[in-house]
Amino acid sequence: MPGTIQHLECEGQGAASKRALPARRVDNLGRPCVDYRAIAALALPLMLNSSLQAVIGLTDTWFVGHISTVAMAAMASIYWLVFFFIVLLGGIGFAVQTFVAQAEGSRRRWRAGHSTWVALWGALAIAPVFVMLASSGGLLLSPFGLDKELERLALEFWGPRMLGAPIGVALWAVLGFFNGISQPRITVMTTALVAIVNATLNQLFIFEFGWGIAGAAWATNASMACGVGFALWMFLRPSLRRTYRTHLTWRPDLSNLAREFRLGLPMGAMYAADLFGMALFQLMQVRLGAADGATTQVVVMLTSVSYLPGVGLALAGTTLVGQAIGAGDRDWARQLGNAVIKVTVVYMGVVGVALAALGPWLMPAFVTAGDPHGAEVVRLGSVLLWIAAGYQLFDGLNLGSGFALRGAGDVRFPAAIFFVLSWGVFVPLAYMLSFAPGQGWFDGLPQFGLGAVGGWLAMLTYVVLLGSTLYLRWRSGAWSRIRL
Repeated sequence: MPGTIQHLECEGQGAASKRALPARRVDNLGRPCVDYRAIAALALPLMLNSSLQAVIGLTDTWFVGHISTVAMAAMASIYWLVFFFIVLLGGIGFAVQTFVAQAEGSRRRWRAGHSTWVALWGALAIAPVFVMLASSGGLLLSPFGLDKELERLALEFWGPRMLGAPIGVALWAVLGFFNGISQPRITVMTTALVAIVNATLNQLFIFEFGWGIAGAAWATNASMACGVGFALWMFLRPSLRRTYRTHLTWRPDLSNLAREFRLGLPMGAMYAADLFGMALFQLMQVRLGAADGATTQVVVMLTSVSYLPGVGLALAGTTLVGQAIGAGDRDWARQLGNAVIKVTVVYMGVVGVALAALGPWLMPAFVTAGDPHGAEVVRLGSVLLWIAAGYQLFDGLNLGSGFALRGAGDVRFPAAIFFVLSWGVFVPLAYMLSFAPGQGWFDGLPQFGLGAVGGWLAMLTYVVLLGSTLYLRWRSGAWSRIRL
């Protein structure tokens, strides 16, 4: 998408920073301009990386779907709850990119290497919490009244995914380093390795070893461990040792660990609030029936083809905004953020519509012949994809604005907004629109019985409010007063 833009945004600015500014060129009139080619050079590998993450998610869904529709519904019931806890506790892995980008912009590069090691120690520190969570799945799911077989399968997936969660946090940390120093090709190579290993091990663990849905979780853990090993090998290669002192900055540092947790915890809480809403939303759809739950899982995985590359685009904004701030030019950071937000919205809107148009041909690939719920999954999914198209457009505004704010270290206000809109608007609205009276967990709210369609309309409402609010926060410039 950035490569199709033929013009450069040029606006008058003050004196340039003493340090080189990212994605900046000078036009024929001597004015500083946003260089979309430079943005594309950073964003396209990140988009490819996020696309590979979408492939990993679709691979898991495809393999589990070929166990049974019930297994896929079980995965749907626990999928977002898994990520809720990983993101909530693992925000320190997200914080690395912000610290590294600002260190890179200021040319204090040893701090970039040190920030990465600090986050790796943080991943180790939170491992005991995930061990406790691994044994608590039954307690967490019991209030939702799932079918016994669904709950049994969901817990088979839950345990190993919790045990492997610190590996995922460590992977985020090391890849955040490469994204922050504008070397996303290493991130792509690492994620490609993870995708290949994951697909191979899914077949081996699920079907050859007969581990069922638990095999999908163990395949994810093993593939991420391979990714961490490869990324650390690249992190410690001689060229980075010389520039970033990656071999000398590994020692534990409690003061910087606390500093990274102060940024990472609100960052993780922000996305965790969203994921908790999604977890409850998925549980609602599963309670409606196996077809509704399975269809929602498939549509979520299909829209990840738009969402995850959109995350890649937005991550470029985090790096560029952070580097510009590190270089001392917040006005330039604003222009870069505006440019990335615009491109992200256009990309996600276009892909969302394309997925909806192709829905009748895409949905049948995720059901097995003769499955009693197969026809209903295809029919319902073709409708939900059109609602999801509108969702993707405003999610582009959410991602572009949110990740630009993240590059500036502005995470507390967005975290509060996520909590208010996810738990105060999305969850109750999804409950009211999805369930008919007597169908949900309680009858204290009006219930309109629109099924999965109602739930997705609630999600559309939520993301319109969320994207608009975060964009207004970015435009306000309040982030420019933050100092890390």
